[in-house]
Amino acid sequence: MSKLKGKKVIITGGGRGLGKATAIAFAKEGTDIAITGRNEKTLQETVSELKTLGIHATYAVFDVGNYEEVKKGIKNIVSDLGSVDILVNNAGIAAFGSFNEMEVSQWTNIIQTNLLGMYYVTKEVLPYLIEKNEGDIINVSSTAGLNGNPNTSAYSASKFAVIGMSESLMKEVRKNNIRVCTLTPSTIASDMSLDLGITDGNPESVLQPEDFAELVVATLQLPRRAMLKNASLWSTNP
Repeated sequence: MSKLKGKKVIITGGGRGLGKATAIAFAKEGTDIAITGRNEKTLQETVSELKTLGIHATYAVFDVGNYEEVKKGIKNIVSDLGSVDILVNNAGIAAFGSFNEMEVSQWTNIIQTNLLGMYYVTKEVLPYLIEKNEGDIINVSSTAGLNGNPNTSAYSASKFAVIGMSESLMKEVRKNNIRVCTLTPSTIASDMSLDLGITDGNPESVLQPEDFAELVVATLQLPRRAMLKNASLWSTNP
């Protein structure tokens, strides 16, 4: 029997791409799942697909960058699920442009979503995990959070910040038997990467969302005494 069977999972940005692949992987382990996002139709379609795997699935529509929406959404999700054991902070956006050419509003929006959005959601979920004295938080950063590159200042800044926040939180809540792991995947053939033209998505050479999902599930299968602090996922092809 899977160690994850019966657990309650929240996945932000769970309607498509990495989030959807991760939700499906969890459902196959027998977990109950709540996904979040901004497109209700996409969320409904994904929830319907998850339910065919025999688990309870629900969704909440909110923008992770809006704290008031997050508070209401997380409260409703936990009420529906009954509790929460695992949080996967996956929601994020990206845009690229030179430091001076990118609009201030766009730069700010990336930070608001990728960093503050993760902070808002974690802040609302964490009290439930502390009360149980057990839980897991998976924070999705990027290799762009390990190295900056031309035209990625906003995205890299947000993902560097995620790593710092995540490591600080990890050291803060270990005493509560809460494991915090930061994942830094390289380019994956997600909807976002395909939409931005970063990759052609060739499954022979490019990481697929299912590869990422497999890493998340494997990380959480470790005995409670063990914690993966961080991990980078790379394609075998340069």
